[in-house]
Amino acid sequence: MLEIKKQTFPEMFSIYLDKRMLKILLLGAISGFPWVLIGSSLSLWLKEDGLSRSTIGWAGLIFGVYAFNYLWAPLVDRIRIPFLTKKIGHRRAWIVLMQILILISLFLWSIINPTENLALVILIGLIIAIASATQDITVDALRIEQIGEYEGKSMAAGAAMAVVGWWSGYKLGGVLSLFSADYLQNLGFENYWQLTFLILGVLIIFMNIGLLFVNETVSSEKQNIHKEADKLISSKFEKDNIFIKIVSWIGGTIGGPIISFFKRNGFAIAIGILGFIFLFKVGEAFLGRMSIIFYKEIGFSKTDIAIYSKTLGWVTTVIFTLLGGLFVIRSGVLKAMFLAGVVMASTNLLFSLLAWSDKSEILFAIAVIFDDMAAAFATVAFVAFISLLVDRAYTATQYALLASIGTAGRTTLASSSGALVDWLNGDWGIFFILTALMVIPSLIILWIMKKKLKLSEK
Repeated sequence: MLEIKKQTFPEMFSIYLDKRMLKILLLGAISGFPWVLIGSSLSLWLKEDGLSRSTIGWAGLIFGVYAFNYLWAPLVDRIRIPFLTKKIGHRRAWIVLMQILILISLFLWSIINPTENLALVILIGLIIAIASATQDITVDALRIEQIGEYEGKSMAAGAAMAVVGWWSGYKLGGVLSLFSADYLQNLGFENYWQLTFLILGVLIIFMNIGLLFVNETVSSEKQNIHKEADKLISSKFEKDNIFIKIVSWIGGTIGGPIISFFKRNGFAIAIGILGFIFLFKVGEAFLGRMSIIFYKEIGFSKTDIAIYSKTLGWVTTVIFTLLGGLFVIRSGVLKAMFLAGVVMASTNLLFSLLAWSDKSEILFAIAVIFDDMAAAFATVAFVAFISLLVDRAYTATQYALLASIGTAGRTTLASSSGALVDWLNGDWGIFFILTALMVIPSLIILWIMKKKLKLSEK
């Protein structure tokens, strides 16, 4: 049983000074940055080219691939990239390969007009999403493996730094995206978004340079466990040939992590965990998918959004993610999860107030600050929660499975967010109230199974 013991504030804060945390920060940024491309940047690009809210909302279905990356996570866990793996390591090789695909996709976006080639734009966005979802498998595994298996407080702190990194990549990438687009538009460039994507590609190159400083260790024990799983399956067959070996390898690669997860938690609790993870952040996703469209419709410019939603939001996110990590260390993951759910729902109501008020930069700033506070706190608790559940023998696959289940709720259900706003005849206030209510089912599930989870609240 893994315990997270209470610490004094100085002891808790000192954990962030561990040099491993800086590397985890970079990994988080690498993971968060692609969401700028297929999230706010793509949405605003399509919006400014005259496409409808419903079309933009349904275009968000490309995020659905994050919900299914666990399907190929076992392959990422075991397949080695020729040449790159020997040069920079197994995990880093996969990340670099996916970053190259994203760079190529950005170049293709830079030469396409979305009004004339919407299907192609969405297809390239899908490629970016697949590459991003694939690199996340490795990023998360590499991040967890930076911390020892029984370093509970370091795992919580690492979760906080990963979230800070993710939001730094997302928010600061968004700032660069919006300011660049606004600046190029003011200069008179009609293809200002296409040029912006080339600028964002430069940032990806710098991230890959930083990746080379992240350590990667090779675990022979993990490889032995994988081989034992293969042998267990092959022993069920009377003959031993190349076909049986392939079947055993596939069976061990895919089945091993899933069997381990259900054995470790029990069938009922395992199903409860998956249900909770699927539903927990659905309301936040509905709000997030439509937020930039909402800001634009009530009269805020790209520069306003960059300042308040991205820059100010990033500062808020960093501060409250670090504080959230300390809260998780001191109070435990479960208490943090319950509080995070309540706070997320409460802050969504501020957007209803903003929708029903005249345009107010002060109210806009308040809503963004409190929303980012809630999102930061909820995300660090969520990442710590699922990080503590994985079996180190199947780090990448199990984390990908749990994270993708959460993404499934956020992406597949939230893809109807634009249609919901249209169904409400553009009543943004009611829309945000509904998003606040969406967290309730997940908290009920967590309450029912809280005493049976293998996590200590000491």
